[in-house]
Amino acid sequence: MDGADRRSERLRSMLVGGLIGASAVIATARRRRRARSRSLASHASGLAAFEDAPCYQETIEREAQRARGDTG
Repeated sequence: MDGADRRSERLRSMLVGGLIGASAVIATARRRRRARSRSLASHASGLAAFEDAPCYQETIEREAQRARGDTG
């Protein structure tokens, strides 16, 4: 291999590596964007999700009635 062939081989290798690296960066950005949109979704999380549940609301209402002395 002479100098010109070696340089063209290195250039080709660098271009292929650059394309692979760029595609990895794009894929990572897409994954992060999807993960961020999922975490910002309107779903309540943790205790807030539990407190919004209908069964929890019913329990709170029953306890309030008992505290007032209602038997209904």
